[in-house]
Amino acid sequence: MADVAALAGVSKATVSRVLSGAPGVSDETRTRIKALVKELSYVVSPDASRLSRRANGRIAVVMPHTTSWFFGAVLAGILPVLRDAGLDALVYQVADGREFFADLPAQRQVDAVIVVAFPVTGFERRQLDLLGVPVVVAGGALLDHPNVRIDDVAAARQAVTHLIRSGHDRIAMINAAVTPERPYSPPTDRLQGYRTALAGAGLPADPDLVVELPWSGTMGAHAMDRLLSLERPPTAVFGFSDEVAVGALRSLRRAGIPVPRAVSVVGIDDHPIAELCDLTTVRQPAEEQGTEAARLALSLLGGGDPPQNPHVTLPTHLVIRATTGPLDP
Repeated sequence: MADVAALAGVSKATVSRVLSGAPGVSDETRTRIKALVKELSYVVSPDASRLSRRANGRIAVVMPHTTSWFFGAVLAGILPVLRDAGLDALVYQVADGREFFADLPAQRQVDAVIVVAFPVTGFERRQLDLLGVPVVVAGGALLDHPNVRIDDVAAARQAVTHLIRSGHDRIAMINAAVTPERPYSPPTDRLQGYRTALAGAGLPADPDLVVELPWSGTMGAHAMDRLLSLERPPTAVFGFSDEVAVGALRSLRRAGIPVPRAVSVVGIDDHPIAELCDLTTVRQPAEEQGTEAARLALSLLGGGDPPQNPHVTLPTHLVIRATTGPLDP
């Protein structure tokens, strides 16, 4: 801190105020100090910081976006728990995490971080470690950090096994594509569950029946169009999520293909739209994942009993509706 203060031409107290987010520093000085902190890779000692000041009373919630159902539901589970504990939530919607995570150690304005289904790169993981505060993951996993999630392999297996038991042997999967730069486990795990269910029934895994596209609101429809273009289209389709499955239903409807008499469709989530579309799905408890993640964060901060299990897996279950059934003879 003395080095930063000397280079910036200010007192150590001013550097401390900038690092803690306290008022009383001009924007110009604040910018200059943050630039020096970044240049010197200076990180506040967590132990010294706790001795010199009280906790911030804030927890950061980091997610790729807030508009989709899953993220909104997880957030709805997090906020009441933090509010009841007298803590504020700083919600960060981070589309591209590099700049956000690069500045995070210098800001140090929170006592813990809850990462919601965010595919974290190696650089971003190191920046989180530099914070020196508890990190909890909801809707996924990140190394050995505490997490709350579902078993995505088991959820996919539940969906595909239902299709197999309905008599289908040519089953497709529409999956979300991932990149090596941003590894994200649910698409990989759900593909594994799909393949495991097929293998368990003695069915071949035809690569032509797996379509992987970058996430978008229309990816399910575009993928279904590709599947319908095959010489032998599938008789059943497993979508990565309910939103993907609903996109597939749109293409089937436009093609005049009856569901489920000609093609069955199943998703994962139990999104509110699934009930409106009478979509068969595997329910995952999204809001409960947020609730449990917030409780984990509190326990790690000393606000509750120490967690008996820092890695929580919540159950999923099949919800059968009208989009699946046996083929017409």
